[in-house]
Amino acid sequence: MLPQDPIMLLSYINTQLRDNYSSMEAFAEGLDISKEEVDSIVGKLKTCGYEYDEKLNKFR
Repeated sequence: MLPQDPIMLLSYINTQLRDNYSSMEAFAEGLDISKEEVDSIVGKLKTCGYEYDEKLNKFR
């Protein structure tokens, strides 16, 4: 289960991307998360001012 708090979610996802996954696609596949769920996560983090940077493979 992913954290619901946006800041905890940010920390969790960035840690997972850094340590275990080479992309958001790999993260979603590894955790069996649907495209709709990924879009929801990205939207939630975007409302807090964070966007995914593919080159750095993290939200910033």
